[in-house]
Amino acid sequence: MEFIEAFIRSAPIFGQGLLITLALTGLTIVFSVILGLIVLGMKVSRFQPLNWLANTYLAIVRGMPLIALLFVIYFGIVSIIRVDAFTAATIGLSVHTSAYMAEIFRSGLSSVPKGQTEAARSLGMSRVQTLRKVVSPQALRVVVPALANQAILSLKDSSVAAFITVEELFLTAQRLSAASFQPLTFYTIVSIYYLAVVGIMTLVAQRVERYYGKRG
Repeated sequence: MEFIEAFIRSAPIFGQGLLITLALTGLTIVFSVILGLIVLGMKVSRFQPLNWLANTYLAIVRGMPLIALLFVIYFGIVSIIRVDAFTAATIGLSVHTSAYMAEIFRSGLSSVPKGQTEAARSLGMSRVQTLRKVVSPQALRVVVPALANQAILSLKDSSVAAFITVEELFLTAQRLSAASFQPLTFYTIVSIYYLAVVGIMTLVAQRVERYYGKRG
């Protein structure tokens, strides 16, 4: 009974944390997709310095733990311009996720047989037309399901933002457990929230995979 009472009593506070978590996750996905496409464009460019820059970016981002990357970006930005923790967390998570988004897009492009690209170019299509009309529709079968799974990972990664004081779900649980001296209760409650959201997102991801599987 005490657990149920604590769950009901804390629902409004956790609700606010959930909204911030979802907003942080949504912005991370949007900005990481944009960054990932830019990095991919640099990686496949014929201009070698751009290749080098993209590979260096990917090596640094993938090589650093998320929490370390977030701290470097947060304290680095704050030392130059004053930004709130939510903005810094969005930037940090977007940079981290963009490295994996770039790999998702690269895998999508690689899944399209080179012969189709060559055939399109032999018909007089430009590189942009070939990418838009031939490559992209086929690459989506690989990219979209992977993006859905990455969105789930981004939701769970958002909990790291608690370490720079973003009022999301995990920090809410930390503060409630510290105030009530009931860590097990509130960490169990926050786990239920995460499981519920991840469960919904997993169902959506499975439907997306089945949809593109049928199209394939």
